[in-house]
Amino acid sequence: MRTSTTFDVQLPDFLQPLLSASKAVDPKELSRFLPPEDDPGVRGSAVLILLADGNDADGPDVLLTERAWTLRSHAGQMSFPGGRVDPEDGSGVEGLVRTALREAEEETGLEPGGIDVFAVWPSLWVPVSNFAVSPVVGWWREPSPVAVVDPAEVASVHRVALAALADPANRVSCLHPSGFTGPAFTVGDLFIWGFTAGLLDKLLKLGGWARDWDPGNVVPLPDRLVEAAWRSEGRRPEDVRRLTAIEHDLGRPEGVE
Repeated sequence: MRTSTTFDVQLPDFLQPLLSASKAVDPKELSRFLPPEDDPGVRGSAVLILLADGNDADGPDVLLTERAWTLRSHAGQMSFPGGRVDPEDGSGVEGLVRTALREAEEETGLEPGGIDVFAVWPSLWVPVSNFAVSPVVGWWREPSPVAVVDPAEVASVHRVALAALADPANRVSCLHPSGFTGPAFTVGDLFIWGFTAGLLDKLLKLGGWARDWDPGNVVPLPDRLVEAAWRSEGRRPEDVRRLTAIEHDLGRPEGVE
C-alpha cells in the first residue's frame, strides 16, 4: 500500500500544519475504501487539491469544479479537478502529479507553472467506477484566471473559502437514497457531497481548520442530483421522476421534508 509523499517546498504559514500532517497521513484516515491490491482492473487517476492564499475578506480557498450535467457518470457533482492517468503522464508519484496538473489545466485553464505541489496522499478507491484516486495537494503560489474550458466536461469552476467550508452553518450529513450517509457542505448554491466532501472533511482536519459541527443534521441528497444519477443510466424522463420520488420516500429520515 503506497504511503504519502511530500516535497521540500517553501510554503506560507497557513499550509505548514497540512504539510506536517501529510508526511504521515494514514490511508485509513482518508477513506474506508482502499484500492484492492489483487484487482488488475483498477484504473489509476489523480485529483488536484489546490489551495490558495485567497483574499483578505475570505482567507485561503480551494479550487472546485462542477461536473457537467450531461456526463454519463457523476453528473452535476462538485469535484476536484482531475482524471485518469494517461500513458504519456508516466508512472509513479511523478506521473500522478503530471496527471493532476494536466487535467486541471484542461478543465479550468489554469497555469500549472504557478503551482507548487507539496504532497501526494495515498490512493483511495471509488468502487462504483473502480478508480484508484490519488489526491495531489498543491499551493497556488501564483493564481491564474480559471473558467470552464469544455462545457461538455465542466459546468462551472469555483474558488471556495476554507472558512466557508469549516463554518458549522454550512455543514450537514447527506443521506443518499441507498442509505449511505456521509459529510456534505452547502456553500451558497453549491451542494458538495460524496468522495469530494469526504476529502474536504479530512483536509479541514489535517490542516487544522476544522470546527465542531452537528453530524446529526441529516438532509437527503437533492433531487436534481438523484435525477442526474438515474439519467446517467439511460432512464426515460418519466422513470427518472418516479424512481427519484420512490428513493426519497424510502431514504428521507423522519422529520426531514
